[in-house]
Amino acid sequence: MADTKTGFSDAERAAMQQRAEELRTSKGLKGAAKLAKELEACVEAIDALSGTDREVASTLHRIVTEVAPQLDPKTWYGFPSYARDGKVVVFYQPASKFDTRYGTVGFQEDALLDDGEMWATSYAVIEVTPAVEKTLRELVARAAG
Repeated sequence: MADTKTGFSDAERAAMQQRAEELRTSKGLKGAAKLAKELEACVEAIDALSGTDREVASTLHRIVTEVAPQLDPKTWYGFPSYARDGKVVVFYQPASKFDTRYGTVGFQEDALLDDGEMWATSYAVIEVTPAVEKTLRELVARAAG
């Protein structure tokens, strides 16, 4: 429910606080130390999930590692995310984060998914199947370039 004073729900405010904490914890870190800290945070975010959310996030993590190792794991608003040059390309927004019916695999502006005048940037995932994994693999490979 949105707060009438700020317009943000409790979950949205918590996500913003989480993002501020992500920035604080990596402040001053550079190079390999920063990458290691961000990988650790990403894995911890995945490990904190359960059920379908954990299965989708773990599958996405494995796929990115296999087909787009040039993307760096990190968290972004608490979501397991993968970035190129510090900019998020792909992320998983768990259903549990905002108490929604399904989690989504989302792609940000730096994803190379452009296809004419219109293309999808978010995909609802309710179950990991071989077909879902194949589609995610293709999307991640394309998005990473």
